[in-house]
Amino acid sequence: MSTEAKKAIIRRYFDELWSQGNLVVASELIASDYAVHDPGTPGRQGGIEGEKQAANLYRTAFPDLHFTIESEVAEGDSVMVRWHSRGTHLGELMGLPPTGRQANPTGISVFRLVNGRIAEHWCNWDTLGLMQQLGLIPQPEVMSA
Repeated sequence: MSTEAKKAIIRRYFDELWSQGNLVVASELIASDYAVHDPGTPGRQGGIEGEKQAANLYRTAFPDLHFTIESEVAEGDSVMVRWHSRGTHLGELMGLPPTGRQANPTGISVFRLVNGRIAEHWCNWDTLGLMQQLGLIPQPEVMSA
């Protein structure tokens, strides 16, 4: 599989599954034994159904959720993506009531592909920044010189 084909799979993951909420596409993009490593989403499950649940969880909390890929690098069986997202908190998120506020968290994801499907995903994103943007955790004071 070419580097561009691998990148295209990951772009579909962000565009179709996460930004558009097309849960059906998960079956096309994700391996049945998909493993996800996301410390920012406690209890997040792997597999196709687990990824559908995660996308649905965040899209319910942020109905206008949209991801933008800032940079993408592919080498071997891996694709690394630096991304940012934006959305308005209009639904419950893991027990947190809607705030009506907009948030723009950033993150880095590394994907491992096998036979044209996403087999593994390491995700590190700014969950603290999300909570601060939603007003759920106070912003730190600005350091003075």
